[in-house]
Amino acid sequence: MSAVNHGIAGSPPAVGRESAPHVATAVVAAGAAAADPFPWQAHSARIARANATSWRRRYATRLLATDAVVTAATLLLAGIWIGLDATLSWRGGPRVEYSVAISAVWLAWMLMLWLVDSRDVRIVGHGVTEYRKVVHAGVFLFAGLVIVAFFLRIDLSRLFFFTAIPIGTVVVIASRWGWRQWLRRRQRRGTFVDRAVIVGERAKIDAIARVIANTEGTGYQIVGAITARGHAMKIADHIGVIGDYQHAVESIEGVGANTVIVASADDLDPETLRTLSWQMADRDITWVVAPAMTDIAGPRIHARPVAGLPLVEVAFPMIEGGNRILKRAMDIAGSLLLLILSSPLMLAAAVTIRITSPGPVFYTQPRVGQFGNVFGMIKLRSMIPDADDQLASLLDLQGRSDRPLFKVNDDPRITPFGRFMRRHSIDELPQLLNVLRGDMSLVGPRPQRPAEVSLYDDKAHRRLILKPGMSGLWQVSGRSKLSWEQALRLDLYYVENWSFVQDVIILGRTLRAVIRPENSAS
Repeated sequence: MSAVNHGIAGSPPAVGRESAPHVATAVVAAGAAAADPFPWQAHSARIARANATSWRRRYATRLLATDAVVTAATLLLAGIWIGLDATLSWRGGPRVEYSVAISAVWLAWMLMLWLVDSRDVRIVGHGVTEYRKVVHAGVFLFAGLVIVAFFLRIDLSRLFFFTAIPIGTVVVIASRWGWRQWLRRRQRRGTFVDRAVIVGERAKIDAIARVIANTEGTGYQIVGAITARGHAMKIADHIGVIGDYQHAVESIEGVGANTVIVASADDLDPETLRTLSWQMADRDITWVVAPAMTDIAGPRIHARPVAGLPLVEVAFPMIEGGNRILKRAMDIAGSLLLLILSSPLMLAAAVTIRITSPGPVFYTQPRVGQFGNVFGMIKLRSMIPDADDQLASLLDLQGRSDRPLFKVNDDPRITPFGRFMRRHSIDELPQLLNVLRGDMSLVGPRPQRPAEVSLYDDKAHRRLILKPGMSGLWQVSGRSKLSWEQALRLDLYYVENWSFVQDVIILGRTLRAVIRPENSAS
């Protein structure tokens, strides 16, 4: 059983059940449906399903070829650095040339990438999950070589040992990222996608269909919906109902779907669902079950079968122990490095502020941090000196004073140079001192003003579980274009599903957004 976790802010609204009498008998009998009066339609549907099913395998084959080339090139370059004609000794055997050892390590590396399912068709193109498996393969290879070298007393070069595998792992991840960008471009054009039919109640179908339609890179093209009665209607403005539970199999085959998403099963008994899943398996159609809880990342989900019940355990979101140390270490090292690198830029900006605008160079504003603690957030001043005094009137004028996101359109308080700094996020650089001090993190929900936090509901208060960040999922997903509801949903997803790899990805996307700014957040 698979699980769909595409983001929906909260559970879908409860609706009345649609009755579906004698569904089990009808579903089983559907496989013996009469011949289609239009054979060409059935043939087209089979071709569409075959194309939708094969793209993952073709994509995985591309990854296999790339992995082979990247790992071989990394090991070969490391070998050239050492000298391919060099030899190494091992217990009880003749000396062996490094070229032979490199070939053996390459085969072991490819084996590890296969054993950890790094190219599994169910996860290819899924970002963090795929990258994590590549890292696991590198770690297992490293550990395996240590054990083999110890017991066989192989005098393997430490330079080769401690550089080739880490660098190769990074390059493999970079190649996967490149392929993922290629895949997303194809999916935006409507290719390399799974043709999916959603089964369930209308409200829940609508919720999932809208999220999939509005989220880039899901890999799904919704081609129809199946409800209890199958009444002709449009769901989520563009999804047509193609049939009812009694004719589910023939309806799914008729549109050439290769994936079935069960949005709800309240009006389908377990035996009927199991029978329908068997029929999908016989036709090589993927069976996916969407849980009621949403916005949950894969690593938090653990299957716990109990007495035949497919229970799913959802781990609590926590950053503790080694993860807390790892995140803090990245904050300290990253902020120190960035402070050193950005010091000339900050100095130039400070001089320009002093020359072009009266008032102080730096601006400290109260912001709410982790667990509601207030701290002073440092910025290079990008507004006129009395900007805070004008905020309330500007928000009232634009009708935004009742929202927990104080944004002023075409803000007249921003100075000309301040507008340039904001476009390139230069005014945010002094917050590296906040990160170094421990008030903030490099990545996390953006800190907000006390007045904004006073408008939070219970859900929004969960933003305060983690330290606020200089950048976050919200900032790299749309920056100032997003509404408060969209920004909150992204922040809560980050809080609920934190991972170190995700932080690294966000930092990379932040760098790209700064270099190529579109809509800067203030």
